[in-house]
Amino acid sequence: MVGRLLIGLMVLVSALIGATAGLLLVYSTDLPQVDQLQHYRPSSITELYDDQGRTIGSFSLQRRVVASYDDYPQVLRQSLISIEDKDFYRHWGINVWRIAGAAYRDIRSGGRVQGASTLTMQLARNLFLSPDRSFHRKIQEALLAVQIERRFTKPQIFTLYANQIYLGHGVYGFEAASQFYFSKPAKQLSLDEAALLAGLPKSPSYYSPITHPEHAIKRRNLVINSMLEDGVITTQRAAVARDLPIRLELAHDPDSLAPYFVEEIRRYLEGRYGSDQVHEGGLRVYTSLNMDLQRAANRAVFDGLAAYERRHGWRGRLQSVLTGGVTLANYQHPDWDSEPEVNSYIHALVIAVSPASATIRFGRYTATLAPADAAGTHRNLPDILQRGDIVYVKVLSLNSEGKARVNLEQDSGAQGALVAIDNTTGEIKAMVGGRDFNLSKFNRTTQALRQVGSSFKPYVYTAAIDRGATPEDTILDAPVTFSTPSGPPYEPHNYDEKFEGTITLRRALAQSRNIPALKLADSVGIKTVIEYAHRFGITSNIPPYLPVALGAVEITPLEQTSAFSVFPNDGVHITPRYITKVTDYEGRTLEENFPDVKDVVSARTARTMTAMLREVVLHGTAIAAASLKYPLAGKTGTTNNFTDAWFVGFSPSITCGVWIGYDEKKFLGAKETGARAALPIWMDFMKVALAGKDPGEFQPPDLPANSAPHQVDTPDTAPPEEETH
Repeated sequence: MVGRLLIGLMVLVSALIGATAGLLLVYSTDLPQVDQLQHYRPSSITELYDDQGRTIGSFSLQRRVVASYDDYPQVLRQSLISIEDKDFYRHWGINVWRIAGAAYRDIRSGGRVQGASTLTMQLARNLFLSPDRSFHRKIQEALLAVQIERRFTKPQIFTLYANQIYLGHGVYGFEAASQFYFSKPAKQLSLDEAALLAGLPKSPSYYSPITHPEHAIKRRNLVINSMLEDGVITTQRAAVARDLPIRLELAHDPDSLAPYFVEEIRRYLEGRYGSDQVHEGGLRVYTSLNMDLQRAANRAVFDGLAAYERRHGWRGRLQSVLTGGVTLANYQHPDWDSEPEVNSYIHALVIAVSPASATIRFGRYTATLAPADAAGTHRNLPDILQRGDIVYVKVLSLNSEGKARVNLEQDSGAQGALVAIDNTTGEIKAMVGGRDFNLSKFNRTTQALRQVGSSFKPYVYTAAIDRGATPEDTILDAPVTFSTPSGPPYEPHNYDEKFEGTITLRRALAQSRNIPALKLADSVGIKTVIEYAHRFGITSNIPPYLPVALGAVEITPLEQTSAFSVFPNDGVHITPRYITKVTDYEGRTLEENFPDVKDVVSARTARTMTAMLREVVLHGTAIAAASLKYPLAGKTGTTNNFTDAWFVGFSPSITCGVWIGYDEKKFLGAKETGARAALPIWMDFMKVALAGKDPGEFQPPDLPANSAPHQVDTPDTAPPEEETH
């Protein structure tokens, strides 16, 4: 009898073993090869650096910073193990008792197997499996965990997990999470901060400290209590950490500093290396930009646009979100995707209006507008604002409790562009392509073809100087009529509707007189002038019509600014550069760029023109810039009907161009000239760009012998092949 029982028991055990083996074989079919983890590298961020090695932007499908085991401090490792997997350093991939307990609870409740996963099982799921909660996936997860444990050490497994796990708001891995939530590396995390991060893997959205701080603090304290139970922290230390409020220091999105510049880089890199390499390959891109100059450029443009808006009074016509059926509680503006900064400009939502004030919201901040904060409108707040309106404000201060102080500004649609180029290298040091990248990705620095007005005149004078004229030669500023092949004759006029008679070329350029510029262009030939413009790097098509001499031609701000750098560069043009070097993830150099140099005009001509453009600042249309007390030169530009305002100027070291206008080329306002609208922006930028630095000096022109002044011979009427403009 006993023998039969033993035989039966052996048969039963054999059957169970066979069934289990068969089941494991079935579930292990087509399992991923764990061996590939030996060479696994998670998708990582491509980072962009400025000329000082500071991060200015990144490209990624997943926001991740790959770190080593030693990069994660002990307090973070203890926090995570206490709450997620207490036996991590003792088990062999799975915790049988936890799985059995979880399975029993799920069977009793009629649910599916869930919970009880070790860190290794979570790693297997994140790397190889789908997120569904089925018995089939759970068994695969366990088998993979065992294989992973057989091939890797505990520190290696922890590192893989810590780099892979999702922690909310597009962030993957604890290093990236530490930088995102606290603006510091993981090595510097305190106990309360480490515990908060360790609580996120369970449900990153539900426990988000940004959107659900009350959930986050409860989860954080649960982690701290778990660490206390495990004996890894003292009672006193636990009590202090639990009592602390959540202290976030959200990282500013580096892309928000120079979004138009970063977008230019992205387009170039994707065209050369492909989208996958750019967004997943962890490239290191060393750019020409300088963060300090970029901040100065942003502030100069935005402050300049605000000053322009204030000159023209409150125009209203605010957009209301309520007309689109959106509630105030769930409205999100694109400007709110990144953390605001003090002195930045941002769109905000009006959530309440009273007779004496208005309450606004932007992102996680609220502010109260008092009458003094809207003094520039010269209107009462209830007369101009309603609940649901989108307003434009300047951020004056921010605090950790989500309160802000702001000034009410206006966004009528006026746009601005600024680009600054290092003269000796051609490197682009700052670029502003518009007022708000979130609302318009169109880069007005590189893509907008705008009439340049009188800022084209230096090419006219360069052609004359290069062909033997001198600054002291004279020309008659008097009424003139140019006949045309068809239509009425062309009768140009000066901006002030006056005539100065016989004046020098130096004064004609400094005062931006139109008649002398047209006569000079007619004398040397408009086709010759156009040829010189192209030699300066202008690629736009320029029709051979005489009004081109006054800027009736469309050029991008980048090309115009780059062309002007020829003057302080002794006649040499250097192609603008965005990137100096690109390396791959392992540090191998993929490309390295050097200045591309081309001779344009002689050093004598360039120095002579620089001296003449210096007169524009000292005694001409840009005389306001003389207050800066640096060696500066440049040219204002204003188009017909005041649709475009320019100033392009330079010091011995840097050339900067500024443009102001509307995208639809409409009227900026009476007397909104380059000197009034664009020059103050240029001055604000150059104050920062040159502060505390040796400004250098312009080289004096070396005029040839026998260069006695003479009258430029131009007829009172001429039959050019140009048409009127």
